[in-house]
This record gives sequence, C-alpha cells and structure tokens, in this order.
Amino acid sequence: MSTLLLHHTTFLDHLTPIGHPERPDRLRAIDRILEDERFHALERDLAPVGRVEDIARAHPMSYVNSLHVKAPKEGLVRLDADTTLSPGSWEAILRGVGGACRAVDEVAEKRVNNAFSASRPPGHHAERGRAMGFCFFNNAAIAARYAQSQYGVERVAIVDFDVHHGNGTQDIFWSDPTVMYCSTHQMPLYPGSGALSETGDANTIVNAPLSPGADGADFREALDIAILPRLEAFRPDLLILSAGFDAHIRDPLGGLNLTETDFARATKSLMDVADRHCDGRLVSILEGGYDLEGLARSVAAHVLTLMTG
Repeated sequence: MSTLLLHHTTFLDHLTPIGHPERPDRLRAIDRILEDERFHALERDLAPVGRVEDIARAHPMSYVNSLHVKAPKEGLVRLDADTTLSPGSWEAILRGVGGACRAVDEVAEKRVNNAFSASRPPGHHAERGRAMGFCFFNNAAIAARYAQSQYGVERVAIVDFDVHHGNGTQDIFWSDPTVMYCSTHQMPLYPGSGALSETGDANTIVNAPLSPGADGADFREALDIAILPRLEAFRPDLLILSAGFDAHIRDPLGGLNLTETDFARATKSLMDVADRHCDGRLVSILEGGYDLEGLARSVAAHVLTLMTG
C-alpha cells in the first residue's frame, strides 16, 4: 500500500505560551520517529497553503476574516484561556487546511491509498464561527466539504478517536445527512459535549463516550458495537479520521488507558471499512496527543498500519 505523509516546518512556527501542552515539540517528536527505517517507503510531501474558498465551505467568511485580522505581527494574542495566535500561526493554520485538502486530492485521484496530514494546530474543536480548545479552523470538516465540492463525493464519514469530543465537527454537520460524524471520547471531559443522546437532526451523529479509566477493551467495544455498524449502514464514499492520540495512557490531558496497539487496531478496522465502501480512500488528520513519547509511538503505529494494512 502507498501512504502519503503531508508535513511542513511552518507547523513549528505556531507558538503557544510556555508550558502549553499544544507545543511545537509535538511535531518534532513525530518527525523523529517517522525517520526510522520502518518508514522508508512512506511517501512524503509538503503541505501547501490552503485556500480561503475551501475554508469558507465550513466556516463563514466573517469568521475567517476576523481571525486573520487578529493574527499578530509580534507577541501572542489569546482568543481564550487555551487558544493563542502567534506571528507564525496564520501560515501554519492555512497549511493545515492545505494539507487536509491535498490529502483528499491524492486519495481521490488514486495516486496513493491513504494519506496522513501531520499538522498543528489541531482542528476538531473549531465550530462554525468560534475558535476554541487549541483549534482555529476545522480541518476534517474542510476536507469533507472539499471532497464533496471538488470530486462529487456524496457521503463522507468522519471518525474521531481523540480523547476530547470534537464539538466543532459535530456543530458543523449537525443537520447534514451527507456527512456522518462518529466519536469515541472520554466523558465527562472538556468540552462537555458528546452524549449518547446527541444524534443530530439527520441521525448522522454517533457518539460513543467512554468513562474515565476505560482501556483498550472498552475502546474496541465502542468501535465494534456503536460505530462500525453505523458506518457500514451509511456506506461512505470517503473516510476521514480525526486522529487524536491523547487517549493514550501516558497523556496528561486525558484519563483513558489506551496504548499504541489499540490505535493500530482501530486504524486497521477503519481501513477495512474504507476498503469495503470507499475503494480504500482514507484521509487521516492529526488532532491531539500531548505526551511526546505516547504521541510518537501512537503516530508510528497508526502510520505503519496505514502503510501495511
């Protein structure tokens, strides 16, 4: 199988306050482990700058413009207690968008089997018109809309296994019957959404919350019982993963006990869905993961599974 890694040094230029968990070292840890000889066959390319018109399919232009205006020339600008802009943030944010859309291009045009965009800042907390939880634009949502607009993809499924619920993705697709959003996440935990009862206007929101302390067996049960059957029934034409690795047992921001083996198994199960319904087309986009060792090991397991099936 051929797998594409999309990355860029600009992602290191998005700076956050000292001690902030969403820091450039996250990508340095990923870069180091993906230099291992196991990843010699991994195709690599630079994430391009994303286009405003692609962002505008998921976010109002008024919000896009207001965020651009707030991006500072020097220093840091806090949008809330967790979410900060620096002079290098705007290009990093745009390249996150560009990486997500380029990943769609590559799998839609069958140049690769799947693609992983190793970008930061993350995106799944970004609602239609609100930045929050380290996130500014919702890369997974933008990628879904891009696939529908540029390639005529009818049904997109987004599966999110970050430890935090992707409230932004849920917000954007709450009333959309053409996009299914499925999430496993710890509950209770930030941002407080993601209850079983939150199913969307079109019944295409699937939440499978996990209790604090849940382990790999609980995670597998949530996927196998709550999510995979719904994906099979939905029959997506493209599968997008919001690949957060902060459910790892080492992570400081969550309370779940997953290991890299659990992420590899989930990746394989979701690849099987993509093989059955999407002609293998799968796009993965980095979300959370804040313990450097846990993140690096988890990404390595995820990408190796994407490469080998």
